[in-house]
Amino acid sequence: MPPSLYRDDRPGGPIPKFSDYHIWKCLKIISASGPVGRKSLAVDLGIGEGSTRTILDRLVDEKLVDVGRSGAHLTRRGKEVMRSSMIEVRPVEDLGVSIGRCNVAVRAPNSAHRLNYGCEQRDTAIKAGAQGATSLFCHEERVYFPGDRQPVAPDVESGLRRHFKIKDGDVLIVGTASDFERAEEGAVTAALEMIGQMRCRKTLSDILSSSGESDELVSLALAIHELIGRLPLCARSRDRLGVRIEDGKVIDHAYTGPILEEVLRQGATIRMKSTSGPYSGIPIIAVPVEIDERVIASIGVVDITKGAVFEMIERMRKGLK
Repeated sequence: MPPSLYRDDRPGGPIPKFSDYHIWKCLKIISASGPVGRKSLAVDLGIGEGSTRTILDRLVDEKLVDVGRSGAHLTRRGKEVMRSSMIEVRPVEDLGVSIGRCNVAVRAPNSAHRLNYGCEQRDTAIKAGAQGATSLFCHEERVYFPGDRQPVAPDVESGLRRHFKIKDGDVLIVGTASDFERAEEGAVTAALEMIGQMRCRKTLSDILSSSGESDELVSLALAIHELIGRLPLCARSRDRLGVRIEDGKVIDHAYTGPILEEVLRQGATIRMKSTSGPYSGIPIIAVPVEIDERVIASIGVVDITKGAVFEMIERMRKGLK
């Protein structure tokens, strides 16, 4: 599953008392009512002030929120994220597809390929405190239950269309509970888990983050490996070990090296011969990967051509000046 930008995956320490739902909710509240003080925000989120402070710190780090004397407010980037939010959330009437008294529906655009039979979304919603959740999807301008060949009843579809502009490929999750707060948390949590948590960025950070697992590097690293004629390549994120690739295959899923680590420390490109490890004595060029002015990873190419790649890169750089 793709990583969350905000989930605390670090080993050890206390388990965070908030989820991706609370981060989404925090952004929503600040967007609607900002600036908002931390105490007020904690009450609205239903979590402690310490957890609320942690959420705000992370949102500030991501440049989505600024916190001043009057409280927290969205930055320009935060407003852009909210405008392009991956999900829409609406309270809905009883459409005959749920069991609880209160219902909240979520539209997740272009997510039908992530949906199986809806059992996962139901179970996630229940774990989040809802009584359940019903999943539907849109195909060829009609709404279906997963696994059904016949569209849902016209009144169900029309009821959903009163609240959303539904398009092909959309998934709709209706969370149900005895109150709207739990119905919302269940539906939103299920939707966020389905799409890969809080993926606010629609850039390189969707596949690579500073705390990313090695598997997250594979797609990016393999693509670069092919572009450079399958020269040996290694990459790691800032907080975790990375990958080593040779001949089109990942041969090490827990790799690091002194040059990669130095690039992460300096935030600058390094060209030098490796002094240890499997590439000892061979020239390596390693570069930092930056997102939003933060170095989150490093990627190195092993120049087994004995300097030819270095010379080519230098010629290209001089030609661009």
